[in-house]
Amino acid sequence: MTINIKKCTIEDVCILQEISYETFNETFKQQNSPENMKAYLERAFNLKQLEKELSNISSQFFFVYFNDEVAGYLKVNINDAQSEEMSDESLEIERIYIKNKFQKHGLGKYLLNKAMEIAMERNKKKVWLGVWEKNENAIAFYKKMGFVRTGSHSFYMGDEEQMDFIMTKTLI
Repeated sequence: MTINIKKCTIEDVCILQEISYETFNETFKQQNSPENMKAYLERAFNLKQLEKELSNISSQFFFVYFNDEVAGYLKVNINDAQSEEMSDESLEIERIYIKNKFQKHGLGKYLLNKAMEIAMERNKKKVWLGVWEKNENAIAFYKKMGFVRTGSHSFYMGDEEQMDFIMTKTLI
């Protein structure tokens, strides 16, 4: 078993779109209407939007490979790319997804550690993320990794307002 991480470039936009659709569907399709899923996927993961995000110098994407197959991805933001007003001492994990068939292999922890490494390289004091209040597996994972709930914010899935918990980990 080999695990590797590769930083995404603009040339990876089609692969990024494919894995974004796949992992988001796997994670949330059962709890949301087809109309709201479709609306969100088309807005968040269209090629123009992903190209814009990949081109933002305050955002970075990484693929995680399991035995040479793309198994998941990570998106981190700093400065004004963060989806909430946070201090310059913070790094946001905006997306961290692993394909269902690759879960339970430690890949989420691997990507989370990559985010921590980036935060420390950039002298950030906090790492934060938003997680859907109904995503109990993810919440348990983040708690195990040292994150605590520090707030909440609205997340729109199509026309439905949902609640995300904001979870934060303070770095030493």
